[in-house]
This record gives sequence, C-alpha cells and structure tokens, in this order.
Amino acid sequence: MYVFNKIIVNPQLPKRINRLGEIANNLWWSWNTEFLRLFKTIDIDLWETVEKNPVKFLKNVSQEKLEIAADKWDFLKEYDRIVANFDAYMDSRNTWFNRTYPENKKDVIAYFSAEYGLDQILPIYSGGLGILSGDHLKSASDLGIPLVAVGLLYRNGYFYQKINGKGVQETEYKTIDLDTLPITKVKGEDGEDLIIYLKFPKKGFYLKVWQIIVGRVTLYLLDSDIDENIEEYRSITTTLYGGNQETRIQQEMVLGMAGVSLLKSLKLNPTVYHMNEGHSAFLTLELIKNIIKEKKVSFEVAKEIVTSKTVFTTHTPVPAGNDIFPLDLVRKYFKDFWVKLGISEEEFLALGMKP
Repeated sequence: MYVFNKIIVNPQLPKRINRLGEIANNLWWSWNTEFLRLFKTIDIDLWETVEKNPVKFLKNVSQEKLEIAADKWDFLKEYDRIVANFDAYMDSRNTWFNRTYPENKKDVIAYFSAEYGLDQILPIYSGGLGILSGDHLKSASDLGIPLVAVGLLYRNGYFYQKINGKGVQETEYKTIDLDTLPITKVKGEDGEDLIIYLKFPKKGFYLKVWQIIVGRVTLYLLDSDIDENIEEYRSITTTLYGGNQETRIQQEMVLGMAGVSLLKSLKLNPTVYHMNEGHSAFLTLELIKNIIKEKKVSFEVAKEIVTSKTVFTTHTPVPAGNDIFPLDLVRKYFKDFWVKLGISEEEFLALGMKP
C-alpha cells in the first residue's frame, strides 16, 4: 500500500454560527473568557483535550456537534450576545484615547518586546516581562491606543521543566504547531508572504512576518525559519533566550533593526518607538541610519530626532537582565555600519559603552 498524499478535512462551521472562527482568531477572548464557554458547551471533553485552544478545537470538533449547537436556542442566544459585544468593542470609536487625545488620531505607537505573554497556548514568553508585554497590548486595545507591536516568533518557545527519576530538572522544548494557533501570515502588496531583509556577515538574512490580532492591536512576529536562509540562520529565532551570546545579538538585531524595517514595509510611520527592556535597543541605530539617508542630516542631528521619538522602560534593572556584548562580536555584526552613520568606528563603539 502506498500513500501518495494526505488530505485533511476540517469541519465546516454552520452559517448560523460562522463567527466562531473569526473571534477564535482574535486574542480578544483571552481577557473576555465568556466566549470560551461556548466551546465547552459544544464538546467539553474535546475542549479539555485541546488544552482550551479555540482554533485547534474548531479544526477537530465533529461536524455533528457543530450542527447540534447551531440548532440549540440557549446556545444561539449566548452566541448572539457575545458576537454583539465583540462587534461593539471592535467598531467603537468612543475610546479613552479618542476622547482624551482627539487631535492625535493619526499617531502610531510602536511597541517592541522580546516576549509576549498573551495566553498559555502561545508559548512565546517565559515570565514577568512577557506577561507585562501581553497585558500592555490588552490594555492598549481596551483604551483604544493606536499601538502596533513587534516581537519574534519562537517556534520552540520557552523550555518546559521536567523532573526525572533522580529528582533532577531537565529541559524540554516543544515545536509549536502554527496551524492550530491564532497566527496568520502577513502578505505584501504583491500578495506574496512579506519578507524582511537584514544584512548579516555570512549571507543575506531573510525573515517572514506573522501576525496575531489582540483585540484592536496587531502584534507582528519575525520568523527566521524559512527556506531562503542558510541552515545556520534558520534557527536564530527558534528559541526564546536560547543559544549563546552570538544568538542573543542576532535576535536583538532582528527585533530592533528588522522590526523597524518591517514597520516601514507596512508603510507605518510611528510617532513613538517604545523599547520594553533593552533587547530592541538596536532599533535606535536603524532609525538614525534611515534619518541620515532620508533627511540628509548629520549624525548628531539624527540622534536628537531619534531621542525625541523613543521611549525606554526597564523590567529587570540588574546586570543579569541586560546583555553586554564583546567588541569583536559587535564588530562582526556591525562591520562598516558606522560609515552609514558618518562617524568613526571608535565613536560607534563608544555609543554602547559606559562613560
């Protein structure tokens, strides 16, 4: 017997309850959990099996149980109420931001963080910093703040802790299944997957862009695990806080510098760039380089402009929470970058040193 192909048939949502799929793909439900009760009503055993993941649930639930739910009066009443609440939330223009700052409706705030704790089904966070970032997006959505977020897509996420038979902790990584998560590819103007380029020492480095919708806020995630990259580069964004110092400088260049290029590709011109912790600090160099090129100004003038457009908050104000890179590694990844800024190598390196 030969298997020539594999066909996956997903259940089809009845028209009467077809909004379940749309809302399942918006993390609005992660803090409006009444929506999740609908899935428990349809099939509570499956709901527990898929670990409370609404997207995975809809890919595995039986067609029969969907049809039964679509024919239940009490289910439909609750469904209609939640859909109405979702639509009112998404369509509302009477937000705190619009009321308080009506003259700033065209502003865009770009938020950069190395991790986002939005829900347990999305293991792209490790702890407090991620929970802070996730809550920041949810609060911005509720307040109507015109915020767009940038992060990395960690296909292996953060490690799981296991205790073996000898009582010793072991580290385990699990590859996330993107097809069962509320994550979608971002397309460019040509209709193809949006790809961001970043110059790296050995070869051109390419990053695919994904998005997660968090209420009214969009989170963009950069992913290096694509065919266009050499094998060494494909694993750069695989693991949160994994690898060595070189992995860290690579990830931080992706977050900060490729993150700026991503927003530019989307034709977004942020009023403010918010760096949550120092992982995205290289974005300042990319912004200075762009301003020098576009406005034909000196390094000092460009630096002042960037200073007025950037905000920094720290979550871990101790040495262990802030990366320090050796000069040979900085020279390797920023070779001749100082030329684009119109300054010397010594002046460039001094930017990252203590006075």
